[in-house]
Amino acid sequence: MDRKYIFGHRNPDTDSVTSAVALSYLKNSLSDNTVPKVLGDVNKETKYVFDYFDMEVPEKLDNVKIQIKDLEFDKIEALPEDRSIFSAYNYMNDNRVRTLPVTGGDGVLMGIVTMKDIAMNHIFGEGMVIDTTYDNMLETLGGKAFNRAKDIIKGNITVTAYHTSTIMRDSILNEASIVIVGDRYEIISHAVDMDVELIIVTGGREIPPEYLDKAREKGVNIISTQNNTFKTSKLINLSNKLDSIMKREIVKVYSDSYLEDFKELLSSSGHSKFPVVDNHKRYMGILSRRHVLKPSKKKVILVDHNEFEQSAEGIHEAEVLEIVDHHKIGSMATTYPISFRNEPLGSTNTIIYEMYKEKSIEIPDKVAGLIMSGIISDTLFFKSPTTTEKDRKYAEELAEKLDVDLGEYAYDMFKEGTSLKGMTKDEIFFSDYKEFEHKGIKFGISQVFTMDINEIKTEEEEEIRMLKEKLGELNVDIAMAVFTDIIREGSYIISYSRIPGVLKASFSKDSPGFFLEGVISRKKQIVPRIMDGIENTKL
Repeated sequence: MDRKYIFGHRNPDTDSVTSAVALSYLKNSLSDNTVPKVLGDVNKETKYVFDYFDMEVPEKLDNVKIQIKDLEFDKIEALPEDRSIFSAYNYMNDNRVRTLPVTGGDGVLMGIVTMKDIAMNHIFGEGMVIDTTYDNMLETLGGKAFNRAKDIIKGNITVTAYHTSTIMRDSILNEASIVIVGDRYEIISHAVDMDVELIIVTGGREIPPEYLDKAREKGVNIISTQNNTFKTSKLINLSNKLDSIMKREIVKVYSDSYLEDFKELLSSSGHSKFPVVDNHKRYMGILSRRHVLKPSKKKVILVDHNEFEQSAEGIHEAEVLEIVDHHKIGSMATTYPISFRNEPLGSTNTIIYEMYKEKSIEIPDKVAGLIMSGIISDTLFFKSPTTTEKDRKYAEELAEKLDVDLGEYAYDMFKEGTSLKGMTKDEIFFSDYKEFEHKGIKFGISQVFTMDINEIKTEEEEEIRMLKEKLGELNVDIAMAVFTDIIREGSYIISYSRIPGVLKASFSKDSPGFFLEGVISRKKQIVPRIMDGIENTKL
């Protein structure tokens, strides 16, 4: 079963992270194969929640672009570089393979061999030189081991066509000689005396015991083959190791690289097949042009968002299977029908808790704690106007199950989460930042919760200067920082717009910084006002 990734929006908050984990546990309890992920660093509040319930924060997912490892490339078996050319030819011929990968130790790709390479080497190669192993020689010649003195065979081929006296007089044989001989025992005896590298006896001839004893004593390799001398001479070069003919300078593709980059390589390269390797250069398979025509996409399930702008980079390349969310319907579009559960509740975790109930799946205490925390966080402990009776009821049920004082836990969680100590202005701004679009106008809103809004007011001018910079940096028309005071139940808003009149039409305020009592929900109270302001502004 293909693995599916479950994740919330960028700049993850507590509701998005905990709902991803909770839904993943539910899915896997129903025999699915899912993994929760996050699209960025978690904030202090979320970290507090996971530490409190002794749970691991999900790993970060950089993007969901199609990677080479997602493609169904050919899993062609590779041969080790010390295997024979003969074995490579047989494998390629039997399996109709035209390009064969060659690997070294630990499966590292060393090169490739093609049928053309084998043919060209057989016709034009240096056929007199052998660098191989005893096993390769036995395999290539269909031989029988008469004496195996050493495993590595390196030398030059000598076919004993000359008279024995000529061979001895001209010192034709030496320690590097690989001798091909029939039943000429005087030459075999002389070859043993010369400590040759290997004696190959053709025609399946038996060797008298005295010659074998002498070869064992001297440490000389002897092989017998049923092939005649002519066929043996034709085949022996194929016993050489693959590394003698493989192409070492090859264009390879890393499995973690992206399909879009590979397409560029395809258009600029004259090659049609590319070996695929992992980050350690270990061989994985062969990729060709046909594999990119219908690529396999990453399968994903989205929680707590349904807008492309808020989702993972490369979401257009992924296959969205399901969405569970409590926000307005956004820009997400899919090729095929999907399961889309969207309810007007205060938290995505409220929906997921209901899904547990519907499936009659028992919730472990640790997961129950995450769900409870997500509901508390997104409803601002039931103070947000998005809060419903169902949110409150489910949070209280979970608190009772866990024997937790809901009020004390919520206070400690918010206290930890609203601490801005040690954070840069950028870290504060992007800790919970979301982008929206209406009528072609893009606006980005950062929301930060605090228990002391006065410290924000003293830095208003610096905040405005930063927002001006963000307009260009983020390519938005309106940049806004919302500092929500949980105690006073209101928000201090600092904003900057490149479009005159929109902010005044939205909030009836002239100054760039102002407090709005009772406004604590970005989704339900701020975003709709900006959309109305855009509608009522002459652009």
